[in-house]
Amino acid sequence: MNRPAFPIDELLPRIRESLAAHPRLVLEAPPGAGKTTQVPPALLDEPWLQGRRIVMLEPRRVAARAAANFMARQRGEDVGETVGYRIRFENRVSARTRIEVVTEGILTRMLQDDPMLEGVGALLFDEFHERHLAADLGLALALDVQSGLREDLRIVVMSATLDGERLATFLDAPRLSSAGRSFPVSIAHFPARREEALEHQTRRAVEHALTHHPGDVLVFLPGQREIARTHSVLENSDATRGIDVLALHGELPVEQQSRVLQPDPDGRRRVVLATNVAESSVTLPGVRVVVDSGLAREPRYDPNSGFARLDVANIAQASADQRAGRAGRVAEGWACRLWPESQRLEPQRRPEMAQVELAGLALELAAWGDANLRFVDAPPPGALAAARELLQRLGALDGGTITPLGRRMLGLGTHPRLAAMLLAPSNRDEQALACDLAALLEARDPLRSRSDAVAERWQALAAFRAGRVAADASRSALAALDQQARQWRRRLRLEHAPPSNAPAHLLGDVLLHAFPDRIARQHPSDPYRYQLANGRSAKLFDDSALYGEPWIAISELRDDPRDARVLRAAPLDEQRLREDFQRRFVTEDRVVWDANARGIAAVRETRFDRIVIESKPLAKPDPSRYADALVDAVRQLGLRALPWTPSLAQWRARVRCLRAWLPELAQGPAALPDLSDAALLDTLDAWLKPALTGKTRLDALGEQELGEALRSTLEWSQRQRIDALAPVRIAVPSGMERAIEYDYDDETDAPVAPVLAVKLQELFGLADTPRIADGRVPLTLHLLSPGGKPLQITQDLRGFWDRTYPEVKKEMKGRYPKHPWPDDPWTAAATHRAKPRGT
Repeated sequence: MNRPAFPIDELLPRIRESLAAHPRLVLEAPPGAGKTTQVPPALLDEPWLQGRRIVMLEPRRVAARAAANFMARQRGEDVGETVGYRIRFENRVSARTRIEVVTEGILTRMLQDDPMLEGVGALLFDEFHERHLAADLGLALALDVQSGLREDLRIVVMSATLDGERLATFLDAPRLSSAGRSFPVSIAHFPARREEALEHQTRRAVEHALTHHPGDVLVFLPGQREIARTHSVLENSDATRGIDVLALHGELPVEQQSRVLQPDPDGRRRVVLATNVAESSVTLPGVRVVVDSGLAREPRYDPNSGFARLDVANIAQASADQRAGRAGRVAEGWACRLWPESQRLEPQRRPEMAQVELAGLALELAAWGDANLRFVDAPPPGALAAARELLQRLGALDGGTITPLGRRMLGLGTHPRLAAMLLAPSNRDEQALACDLAALLEARDPLRSRSDAVAERWQALAAFRAGRVAADASRSALAALDQQARQWRRRLRLEHAPPSNAPAHLLGDVLLHAFPDRIARQHPSDPYRYQLANGRSAKLFDDSALYGEPWIAISELRDDPRDARVLRAAPLDEQRLREDFQRRFVTEDRVVWDANARGIAAVRETRFDRIVIESKPLAKPDPSRYADALVDAVRQLGLRALPWTPSLAQWRARVRCLRAWLPELAQGPAALPDLSDAALLDTLDAWLKPALTGKTRLDALGEQELGEALRSTLEWSQRQRIDALAPVRIAVPSGMERAIEYDYDDETDAPVAPVLAVKLQELFGLADTPRIADGRVPLTLHLLSPGGKPLQITQDLRGFWDRTYPEVKKEMKGRYPKHPWPDDPWTAAATHRAKPRGT
């Protein structure tokens, strides 16, 4: 094959020079520049590679196959010789392979199985701008390997649209950019008509393009469903007669994908209906027109199913620009956008890390043994904590440590829920059922009915295998399910056909291993309501096929703060549940706070996880458990349930203010404690529980005991420092001591200025406003009349004497003639009394 020229060619010497001098590189190049297929071969003979392999991460299977095939043809070889690829369920590499194109899950497995990456000299991350979670994880693992084990490992991050400067800074890497090769592209908007379906809007745009513009037409649609509908509509259009209408997506057979990626042998014009796989990962010859729906199917966490689902979403502006650029690869082009020009798109694609469920990531981190990896964007802490809780239930983690089962789950390369279910059965029939259920959970629903029974879907699959298709079932969906289940059996080395029939509870007995948090028991007083193992509850629909089942395993659940609904489930056998999860059935005595009775209740409970199966009152509970129950009461009722005195509330405010005024007092080993509501509630067991020991009622806690509990974490020197820096009272020139009032504003999370309320006559002779906290904080003076009424509020006492006092004296002298009102307050004697008689 004659090698064509690519825009990236002129940059290849600089890429080689950079990697010879530095182990990391950020490479920016637009679609069509040739980075995917030209950079790996250009590095094969570099001295630092020492004959080792180059592994390139490609986010999509279509692109992985296409890139490997193109590079192999350039060398006049078959795939699997110098250049090969590995994707899910398909391996085309050999001992001779030196460039290996892999999809995301494959790279993670390589790193986990061999952190030294023996035989690998370079990792290339292609299309990194798509920000898939697996790519972010792969890069974080690679950086960890490079920093600790393999300083000679080269890491190249390649992207078409990305904030390259930010990434280069993060990686501490050089940044190279290729201008690419493109021609001008005219942009037009082609909004939908009222209530017009996407396929009909697309047909109008394609017909316009074929009539008014030359070249092939590339249409971007969200997914297979939209592609199929649009294909059907275009087949009946007069404008597409004699034109080849083709589909391009990841589920097509390899032969059909290859056909789309080659020019038409008869020179006919083509309309290619593609998912975003055509956005940057593959090259389509002859395209002069792009019709862009502005939509893509992207992973989003679906709380109904517990998995990430592909939802239709608006693309980012960077993706829209990239798609439009596809029209300008060979000549001037035209891009038609199917959304209004006034609609604004997000500038860049959001990282998958921020919008999917993280159980798979948490399991990978546990297997790696270090959760503190360097991520371009760190995993959200809340989502990561929820993922670890799920892994505990699945048996994949023990504490924070991965279990042997967890390692086996990781080896399957699928969501931990599915992996746990696939590995749980001990007999071959149930293993085959697990493969069927894994396929059902991953795929779109094969039934058109709204039934909530998992059994009906499996029975439709079993009927399809027997040559029957139910009236409400999709033949194509069932065929895809059958194929996926067969692949899972092959993956598990299970040479056993699935059973032709199975009782409904057997499906639930297998399914419960994927959803241990959604095992549910019928509520004793409401047959439509179920208590879940995770502590929540949910209701069946009125026409549910599951009505009357005592136990169910829920695979889909519509969460709702008011009333969650069971969307899909299967009944299970309680005896089997007790056998499989024996350790989660417990009987224990509990002393708990009863919020309704506002008192302590002592009961003996039998539970499965958080499902209470039986509860009986206890006549003689263990007294040592009362303190725990009283602490729970405070958690429920809040800190206001405690006997706060005004002086204790002031002490707490003083400590909180000092931490804000003097930041050094909030840090280090001698730091003052955080006494905010949140901090006190989080640490109730440490400071309050000892004070409640031996008590059976919350109101038995005395005011003094509460004060000592709060101060219990302070050293004597810290207590003295608080009194010195934030005194309760302060001496004034009259010789008296007056109280300082402290306050802390929880809404603004900031101290309120401390207040000293004092009669004006007591401050005669004092020039400057008193200060506390090592002189950093002035007091707010509430200057009072002899009768205790406010005259002035100020933090500038000197200014008050100079400017305001003469007016105050004039007004007050007649009202309070028995009190001193000197002309010169600077030299007058301060007093808290009236003038002596006769003066």
